Amino acid sequence: MTPNAPLLAIDHGIKRIGVAVCDRSWLVARELMVIVRTTREADFAKINAAAAQHQACAMIVGMPSDEFRAEGEHTQGDTVRLWVERFQATTTLPILYWDEQMTSEEAKSLARRARRKPEAAIDDLAARVILQSYLDALRDGLAPLPPTLSKES
Repeated sequence: MTPNAPLLAIDHGIKRIGVAVCDRSWLVARELMVIVRTTREADFAKINAAAAQHQACAMIVGMPSDEFRAEGEHTQGDTVRLWVERFQATTTLPILYWDEQMTSEEAKSLARRARRKPEAAIDDLAARVILQSYLDALRDGLAPLPPTLSKES
């Protein structure tokens, strides 16, 4: 596999969406922006504009763990799946879910090291952690390629 286009990562939240991007070689993720949620259409447009600007070839979306889900209970994972279903209608890029377990804690640690103010949003850092986790797992052979990307791409 020889990547030649960046991946974009999304940390979906109720109030904010964190976005991160990686380099073309899929080695290093960096935070890109925090989108303060307004309308679905505006949020989707901002993400798609970022994907176009960075010439992304796929998107990685953080998926909350539903391991403690009670039968019939609506979870944050359900919310993310519905949001992705709606977002998928606005993009041609493939989307892959990736476990976001513990990303908030790691993002808080990164924020402290970067000396961000305690009240500052860290959603972009969470997206960076999600993407870096995916990239590391991909290199170790523990993650699938995003849908529609082949090993020859």
